[in-house]
Formats: sequence, structure tokens, C-alpha cells
Amino acid sequence: MTRQIRFNAFDMNCVGHQSPGLWAHPRDRSWQYKDLEYWTDLAKTLERGIFDGIFIADVIGYYDVYKQSNYHAIHQAAQIPVNDPLQLAAPIALATEHLGIGITASTSFEHPYTFARRLSTADHHTKGRVGWNIVTSYLESGAKNIGQGGLRRHDNRYEVAAEYVEVLYKLFEGSWEEGAVVRDRARRIFTDPGKVHEIGHKGKFFDVPGYHLCEPSPQRTPVLYQAGASGPGKAFAAGHAECIFVAAPTQPVLKSYVADVRRQAVAAGRSAGDVLIYNLITIIVDETDEKAQAKFREYQQYASYDGALVFMSGWSGIDFGQYAPTDLVKKVETNAIHSVVEHLAGGEKSWTIEELALWGGIGGLGPVFVGSPATIADILQQWVEETDVDGFNLAYAVTPESFEDVVNHLVPELQKRGAYPTGYKPGTLREKLFGRGDHLPKTHPADQYRDIEAVKRAEAEARQAGGRRLEAVGA
Repeated sequence: MTRQIRFNAFDMNCVGHQSPGLWAHPRDRSWQYKDLEYWTDLAKTLERGIFDGIFIADVIGYYDVYKQSNYHAIHQAAQIPVNDPLQLAAPIALATEHLGIGITASTSFEHPYTFARRLSTADHHTKGRVGWNIVTSYLESGAKNIGQGGLRRHDNRYEVAAEYVEVLYKLFEGSWEEGAVVRDRARRIFTDPGKVHEIGHKGKFFDVPGYHLCEPSPQRTPVLYQAGASGPGKAFAAGHAECIFVAAPTQPVLKSYVADVRRQAVAAGRSAGDVLIYNLITIIVDETDEKAQAKFREYQQYASYDGALVFMSGWSGIDFGQYAPTDLVKKVETNAIHSVVEHLAGGEKSWTIEELALWGGIGGLGPVFVGSPATIADILQQWVEETDVDGFNLAYAVTPESFEDVVNHLVPELQKRGAYPTGYKPGTLREKLFGRGDHLPKTHPADQYRDIEAVKRAEAEARQAGGRRLEAVGA
């Protein structure tokens, strides 16, 4: 049976997302990111193309690693200015019926208690179509601007993230029982207080004693997205994420990643099918190969050398502005995205700085596929067959043109081959993706927090036992 390919649209509430400089293209509308009409028009196009969802990235901070300045980031609108992503959920939901809405928010910069309310609200407003992309953040500028002084070390950020999601599981899954909201007009009881519980969380990084402020949303815990590619990131994704995004540049890299994540998911007590994996790509498609190649050459004329290196420097933590264009990229220990550094300096290819800028000018870290619908369909089916990836996270070169071209040219070709869905399943985003209900399955670690009173008793006993051990050591 032909395997179905899945698409997400990769966008950001800003101008220069993954293709810096392309905002200057006469057909690009990314400068309209401030206008709700841009987003609702795009959402309708994506729903017409049966995309799983629109995945909205975000950063807190700005890219100031390149030449130790934010000048080129501001000059080229490289993810600055950037607006809040979560506020897009409601208008997108109003304009569509099925499209999923993935929202990025950082465990480094958002307190779990207040964020839980914002996320539950979005899940209510979208009738269960929202997801949360869990990120730990990699920009020092963001940490400095909220008074943290600087980012935690890379591995420590995942330790914080693990406790952060534990707090959210307790709030989403354990605080309000099923049936807590009764809306009994005759007895004048809206909520049964006996079915609403304080979570009593007292951890290393967060103290959250009280109740979740929201009644359970359609999914309780929104669909969990994550893009971990480093060792700690993959382990976290395998344990928690339902949809995993990766930016593998080649089939061998992607095949290894997919196999490792699925193996780790099984080791964590989940099944290999509990995770959907999407690889970042950019597709430039037209009626013929010749037209697509001409379009690609046209796009390349607008790519920004400095803008591309702004991103590469920010993602890797390496200031590529200090090197000549012909210098080779070398491995440097940084506190940014470890997988980027590993690939650029320790991968199959040796990169010069100029090659890096040209490669990153369109589509960021993912590969760019150019061709007719048949050519692109052949490529995607071959990638899926060889790597076991579930689908693709599509970045744009020119928006909304890149997405419109995929919907108008490529989707019909894939559907003709039986390799792409022709309609949506009913239900919440989780039900659409997995077909197993609205809530997280029992194999997910969130399940252990559904009986919150039992959790609190166990945690209290563990603290008492720990205290007795300390007393014994002291004695």
C-alpha cells in the first residue's frame, strides 16, 4: 500500500523567517505578518491543501552573534520584528474548520502556571485544534532581556523543561477531574469543588501549589510538538513529543535520526507509532522542471548573504562574520543548537563560509527541492521510503506563493498517486493525527498525573524518605 505523506506549513509571526532577503521579492507578502487577513488567507489555502497544520515558530530575543551585533538582523528583518504567535490561534481557527495550529513557546521564558492558562484558552477557542511546540530557547539576548543574565547550559535547559512539562501535565490532566463542571442550574452548582484539586507541586525549579485556572479543554493537554536534535533533545522528544520536527539535510542523516527517535520512544514505554516525524524542506514547484528552475534562480537573486549568516551564527552560536568567505567552518563549543554545530563542522561535507551562506539563503537548514509536480513527488516518496519519515515541515521561499504552489501543483499529483490525503478526519487535532481519541494515551508519561491526589501522596512520602536519609547521613 502506498504510504501517505503529511505536510505542515512552517511559518513565523515575522518577516524574514527561513529565507532572509526574500521579503524584497515583489510577490512576497511576509511584510503583512501584522495583518490578520494574511494569516486567515494563508490558513484557508493550507486547509484546501489538507495540511496537518500550520506550525508557527518563535524566538524570544534577536540574532546578535554574527559580527557581534544585531545590525544585520535588523537590517534584513531576520526574525525581527517578530510578534507573539499564540494570538494567531483564534483568528486562524475562525477562518478554518480542520487545520491544526502549532504554537511555539519556551520553557525558559514562560512560567508554567500562567502559560497553562493561555494554552488551555487557545485549545478551548480552537475546539481542540491547538498544539504546543516545546522549545528551550537558544538566544542569549532573550535571557538577558528578561533579567536572567544569560541562558542556562544546554543540557540543564532540558532538565528545566522536564519539570516544566510535569507541572503542565499535573495542571492539564490532574487538577480537574472528568465531570467536575456540572452546570446544574437547579442546584446552583457550576463546578463540583470535590473534583477540583490543587496540584501541590514543589520541585527544583518551580513551586506551583494550586489549581489550574481553566476547566479541561477539548484535548486537556494540547498536541505536543518538539524539535530536539541533540542527544538530550532527542531523548526529551522521544519521551514526550507526539510530533517531532527535524532539519536533516540528507537521507542518511534523517534515516538515522528517525530510527533512533523511534527506538528511544519504545524504550520509554511508548510505541514507534506514537510519534510523527516531519523533516524541514523547502519546495519550489511549477508546471515543468524548467519553470521551477527558473523560479528558483529568480528567488536566489533576492537571498541575503549577511541575512543567511545571521541565522547560521545565531543557530550555531558561532560568529561566522569573523571569517573570510573561503574559510572552512570549524567546530566550536557553544551554548546554542548543538546539532547545527555537529552538522556544519562534523558532517559529511566541509563547508566554506560562502557555501554556507548560499545554502542557507533559501530554506534555512533544510534541503531545497526544485522541479515539476512529478519530480517533487518522486523525491518525497523516495525520502519517505528510504528514511521512514512521516512527512515534511514546509518552509517558504516567497509567501504565500510557495504554499500556493504546493497546494495547486504538488498536492494533486500526490493525491493521484494515493500518497496524500483527500480530506480531513473529524475531531480534535490529536484525533485527526492519530485516530485514538482526544486525549493523550495511557502510554504517555502524562497519564501518571491523572490521579493527582495519589501523586501528591507519593511525592510527600518521597520527600519524607529523602529527609530521613539526610538525617541518617548527618548522624
